[in-house]
Amino acid sequence: MKTEKQKELVSLCIEAACESRESVEKWRRQRRSLEKLPSHLADSLLRHLRRRRLLFPSLLEVFKHNVETIELRGENSVDAEWMAYLAAFHYLRSLNVADCHRVTSSSLWALAGMTCLKELDLSRCMKVTDSGISHLISISTIEKLFIPETGVTANGVALLSSLKNLSVLDLGGLPVTDVALSSLQVLTKLQYLDLWGSKLTNKGAAVLQMFQELSFLNLAWTGVTKLPNLPYLECLNLSNCTIDSILEGNEDKAPLTKISLAGATFINEAEAFLYLETSFLSFLDISNSSLNGFQFLPQMKALEHLDLSTSLMGDDTVELIACIGGNLRNLNLSKTRVSSAGLEILAGHLPNLETLSLSETLINDVAISYICLMPSLKVIDLSNTDIKGFFQQVGAEADLVLSLMVLQSLNHLEKLNLEHTQVKDVALSPLLSFKELRHLFFRSSSLTDASLCNLSSLSKLTSLGIRDTVLTNSGLGLFKPPSTLKSLDLRGCWLLTEDALLVFCKSYPEIEVRHEFVSISPADQIGSNRPPPLRISSRASQANQKQERMALPEYFVGEKECFYYNILPDAVSFSSYSCFLIFAKPDQRLKYNIEELLGLQFSSLSVEMARDRGEVLL
Repeated sequence: MKTEKQKELVSLCIEAACESRESVEKWRRQRRSLEKLPSHLADSLLRHLRRRRLLFPSLLEVFKHNVETIELRGENSVDAEWMAYLAAFHYLRSLNVADCHRVTSSSLWALAGMTCLKELDLSRCMKVTDSGISHLISISTIEKLFIPETGVTANGVALLSSLKNLSVLDLGGLPVTDVALSSLQVLTKLQYLDLWGSKLTNKGAAVLQMFQELSFLNLAWTGVTKLPNLPYLECLNLSNCTIDSILEGNEDKAPLTKISLAGATFINEAEAFLYLETSFLSFLDISNSSLNGFQFLPQMKALEHLDLSTSLMGDDTVELIACIGGNLRNLNLSKTRVSSAGLEILAGHLPNLETLSLSETLINDVAISYICLMPSLKVIDLSNTDIKGFFQQVGAEADLVLSLMVLQSLNHLEKLNLEHTQVKDVALSPLLSFKELRHLFFRSSSLTDASLCNLSSLSKLTSLGIRDTVLTNSGLGLFKPPSTLKSLDLRGCWLLTEDALLVFCKSYPEIEVRHEFVSISPADQIGSNRPPPLRISSRASQANQKQERMALPEYFVGEKECFYYNILPDAVSFSSYSCFLIFAKPDQRLKYNIEELLGLQFSSLSVEMARDRGEVLL
């Protein structure tokens, strides 16, 4: 109890010290006291200053005797002046200036000769070139170096052979040639090597056998078609490569645990997995690949994550997934030919499955009756399917049976995606009993105020998306969000006005609201305990739309970060590309005449009267 109170007191002190520029000025002159500050407290204070936008170059000087880790990723103000102050840190072990676009090769000169620096991240600092590398090679203590998507050429890569202690090296997106890689053979301690998008060929790939401790290798988007056996390899990425054979050889097979072959083209499917040791394989991504057959799946009994999205998997081969067994935790079948009949085959065979993605498949409501037989499910994605929310009954007088009701047996369900389905208000009433639901997403012009108002009863809901719906100002005004709600996405709800959104945001400042009329900048919250101001402008809307186009899908971030980031204890850098097509959506207002539009926007009696009578609106 005493320890917890001490932590709380320390936290309050740090918060007070970072309250404003005035509070910073009060303590920054107390040099001797700051020099005695324990390292972990100095690190915490520095992080708080950065988060509140109170950190500036000269202030760094007071931390030079005790801070060991500095995280400045994406700070556009970081330049040569900052780097000069950072170079004076006596015990600095880790420095991250990734995406700091004002960092140049000349600014790295200040770091030359540092004696404690072990980790340096310069990812996407485009102004760092070969001359910058010439400054870094004097830091013999570096063990982890990240320089993907910089201005470094093959000649600069060759200079890295001087850093004999390197165990993690990220060269993603650099024009690394066979000759340049050959010059790195002396780096015998390498465990993590990222070469995506390089100019490496099969000849250069043969050099990889010289790295005896290599456990992570990324060769995505390269010309490598044949990869020799690497006996200690645990994680391999050959995404978007043309593959002939993988880890070919008669020696001890590599104990692979994770492999990504997304977007790969297979020359010889029969031999593609011939040399792989699959008994340890827990992660397999063959999404968007050219594979026609999946006969290798039953041998992969240890699989926990399987991504088959945009593949040729269908009802005729889905039985091979059922053969994997009870270890499977995450299954992605999005954009495959799997239908409700395929889900029937899987039912009962995946007792520990936690995440199921069926977006853009051929399933309908019948599939839900089979999904409920997967008792451990926490995340279900049914977006872009023919789900209507009720079972099709035979006979004209048959009772309406709500299909989502059968999901009530899933006691662990936390996230449900029903975007671009055909569900209507009445079909959502079973959701009110899903007490563990934390994330819920809709996107349909068939939903109205009734759906939003009744979702107030979901006591653990933290994020809600109800996009492109027929919500009115009165409906938003009647909505009483649960106390746990942190994010509300109302984009495409065209009947909502700026004034109504402004009132809602002021009433619930802790909720992040997304709409074309509203933009809340996180920077506005820094350094102040007051609710963040609202910015209402078309420019903000355009910025949000641009960010939406560029954002990675959530399943990619959650699962593939797990693949790329958790390979080595502290290896935390990977670069990837994705491409999305944005289609213009027809204006929903075309469905109504002017009288109907006005009635929808300003009517509130029906909703309010139902509320007064205590009726459930769904």
